[in-house]
Amino acid sequence: MSKKLVITGMGAVTPIGIGVDAYWENLIAGKTGIDYITSIDTEELPVKFAGECREFVAKEFMPRKLSSEMDRFMQLAFVAANQAIENSGGVVEPYRTGITVGTALNGIKTITETERQYTKSAFKRVGPRFLPKSLGNVSASQIAIANDIHGPSMTLNTACASGGDAITLASLMINGGMADTMVAVGAESGTETILIQSLAGAQALSVFNEDPKRACRPFDKDRDGFVLGEGAGALVIETEEHAKARGAKIYAYILGCGNNTDAYHPVTPRPDGEGEILCMKQALETAGIGLEEIGYINAHGTATIKGDIVESESVREVFGDHADNIVLNSTKAATGHMMGAGGITEVITCVKALETGLVAPTLNLENKDPECNLNYVSELTKVEGLKYAMSNAFGFGGQNSSIIVGKYE
Repeated sequence: MSKKLVITGMGAVTPIGIGVDAYWENLIAGKTGIDYITSIDTEELPVKFAGECREFVAKEFMPRKLSSEMDRFMQLAFVAANQAIENSGGVVEPYRTGITVGTALNGIKTITETERQYTKSAFKRVGPRFLPKSLGNVSASQIAIANDIHGPSMTLNTACASGGDAITLASLMINGGMADTMVAVGAESGTETILIQSLAGAQALSVFNEDPKRACRPFDKDRDGFVLGEGAGALVIETEEHAKARGAKIYAYILGCGNNTDAYHPVTPRPDGEGEILCMKQALETAGIGLEEIGYINAHGTATIKGDIVESESVREVFGDHADNIVLNSTKAATGHMMGAGGITEVITCVKALETGLVAPTLNLENKDPECNLNYVSELTKVEGLKYAMSNAFGFGGQNSSIIVGKYE
């Protein structure tokens, strides 16, 4: 990247905690937020568990009227963004500050609930808030209104890569001179009957209903699919020069970004991993560091049978013999697959790993799949001298994202 970009604010709302500190402390403690679903009736569903933000009650974080004007994914995004903005010292230049939001599902909860109520009701009416609560970009609009942000605003919809791509787009906007500061947000809330039925029909979801906390098993030979999660993450990104000039605390460098597409299949990754390989290589090239400098990778690691193997082989192809020196994990066994949100919360995980030298455990990794032959850790691990970390997010449609962060010293 042509300019030195840094992270000066972070926010998170997750199934294991609200706020970055709570999220990180519970993550390294090995806690999971995956349990039986409480938000909808699961009696007729083949999958009865997910990673829900059970502690999150919107009216405790915003006026009741405002919460009623937003889909749940927007509420989660709003709170995470506000945390990150406050953490960074607030918006200081409204017309030079922008927003990118990444989400895979937009307002699917509003759409599903509205259709459910419309079908049951004798009076076939739909309220005026339906459209703004359904549109993905209104999330950025609500954040901008609350924080007086007038700069560029873009909403991405690149499936599970959406959060990582929100970081990439924010970085490109700063480098292109369109803004000095960007708020990059990823958010998702899709625990709904139609989505669960569809993903279960595609045999993408774990069906380990007897023990939800052990259901998500990335890189384990007994894995049987991913687990839905909801949440939001947010970063404030600016140039190092700009951050220093205003006396902001700097958490880490944003060094490299990769983005491409498999051009192979709507839902299945390329078996040869070409897209993932080239994406990681692009991130390394834009970071301007050698592959041997990466010490930790937060893997996409969804616990799908094919996906975990392809990612493992792709990492091996990119890093060669150095792959054996890299510590890897997947945090999705703790949070569920938060789709658009995961791309940001997992970068936050990398930043905290750089700060502390700690890599959180991959929960439920009891019998590692021999085809996932990398150093995936199942226990809290200390890594000495950790300076660079990579976060991967690979989504439906062959969307690939890789982000590299560096320790700020």
